[in-house]
Amino acid sequence: MKGSKTIVQMSVRERQDILAAVADALETSAQEALIEGNASFAASSGNLALTIRGSVHGLANTDLKAAEFLLQQAMTLIEQFRFRDPRRPETLTLH
Repeated sequence: MKGSKTIVQMSVRERQDILAAVADALETSAQEALIEGNASFAASSGNLALTIRGSVHGLANTDLKAAEFLLQQAMTLIEQFRFRDPRRPETLTLH
């Protein structure tokens, strides 16, 4: 298995793919949150997913600092949702 790459080391296509995967994970988490009655998380997650999707070309091509920041925010949000209940299985939406 190859080592991890930083966002700068990734190709534009790789950056687009990771941004899309993270947006998908945010949308899945938002749907789960709605089912569980957590409208606040659902809104935050859904809005961040929309921001990432709407900006994917600029983020992947030229605005790498913003892409990195949004990816960090997304992963933090997903992690907070996943680990909010200690009885919940530790499965992640993003694989």
